[in-house]
Amino acid sequence: MSGETQAQVAVTVRTFTQLYSSTPRGARLARRLVAHRMEAWGFAYDSEASENVTLVVAELAANAVRHGRVRGRGFRVRLLLGDGFVRVEVADGRTDRLPVLQEPSDDEGGRGLLLVAAIAERWGVEPRTGGAYKVVWAEVRTQRAA
Repeated sequence: MSGETQAQVAVTVRTFTQLYSSTPRGARLARRLVAHRMEAWGFAYDSEASENVTLVVAELAANAVRHGRVRGRGFRVRLLLGDGFVRVEVADGRTDRLPVLQEPSDDEGGRGLLLVAAIAERWGVEPRTGGAYKVVWAEVRTQRAA
């Protein structure tokens, strides 16, 4: 064991969490409140970072309402602002249906995850084994690499 210690870099992480009803109105509200939160964090409404995060939330919230709805349960949006990224997490109650990236099958839908995959640095699903929900997440860059 060495007597030397390494200095740890302080990292500031800001969070925002809100529960919404699993309805189209809940999905619209999620999108609007996330745009407001991004503005409060210093990202203008028309900035690339705000637009990208808001679009990812809109798509994942719409999926939670359309494919992840369980009667009597809402969906939760959580944002984590880190150094150079925002992690978007959307939790819904439908644990038996996991999202799969696929080509759109009709004019009405199927493009949401393609948009998320195109915008996010990475995305995934965390099923909660034995739990009552799953989390679909995406990490969106808020600044370009130098």
